[in-house]
Amino acid sequence: MNYQSIIIKTEHEFIGEIILNRPNDLNTFNNSLAVELNQALLELDKNDSIRVIIIKGTGKHFCAGIDLKEFSGKNVIEYKKWIECMEKPLVTISKIKKPVITQVHGVAAANGAGLVAASDLSIISEDSRIGLTAINVGLNCIGPVIPITRSIGRKKALEMLFFGELIDSTEAVRIGLVNKVVASDKLEEETILWAQKLAEKSPIALQIAKTAFYSAADLDYNKSFNYMNEVFASLCTTEDAQEGVDAFKNKRYPTWKMK
Repeated sequence: MNYQSIIIKTEHEFIGEIILNRPNDLNTFNNSLAVELNQALLELDKNDSIRVIIIKGTGKHFCAGIDLKEFSGKNVIEYKKWIECMEKPLVTISKIKKPVITQVHGVAAANGAGLVAASDLSIISEDSRIGLTAINVGLNCIGPVIPITRSIGRKKALEMLFFGELIDSTEAVRIGLVNKVVASDKLEEETILWAQKLAEKSPIALQIAKTAFYSAADLDYNKSFNYMNEVFASLCTTEDAQEGVDAFKNKRYPTWKMK
């Protein structure tokens, strides 16, 4: 695919970077960016040389939501199709096998905040802010609030949804919306280091862990255990599991067999 609104980089071993590249529009989602981001996620997930995916942005901000220049003049069916396109990458992240890290700088607002919450892990610079701001223009973020609710719980998610305020990085990590806060000048370095640590893990174990996590999320408590136990039993039969246990016993670094 010939990408116009994003950039894909594979400069670091086992790591694929998707860069939102609409800096003059604050990396807001339009139809082009949404479609390209979704396709890039699928493309990197199929790439056997990639084990971890990073999403970040160019310019001043990570992502300021949806581009309202595309807002006007639609009927109900068209609006539904439009918003489904904007939110599809958020759903795709949960469906692909490989872990996705968002690297957040500046502002992550509305659908940008949803993208952060939908990612598996997120690292944010200390001067960044994040929020569900659509209520301030007479809309709402009822799509992005879905992954946010699953990250931080109902009460705080509703507060973000109703008030539309941007919270700082300290509060974001405190409530579990992001994983880690770092100095602004260390954001790039720390994100790559984090991704490299993940890339050192058994690819098959990591991918099964992610897939099983999302699959079990909607099951009741007992069914979750039954499902996870079946997944674990299958994992135990893989070459990587045998290699990892043997390496641990013999105090050596494992050589992962599977991609």
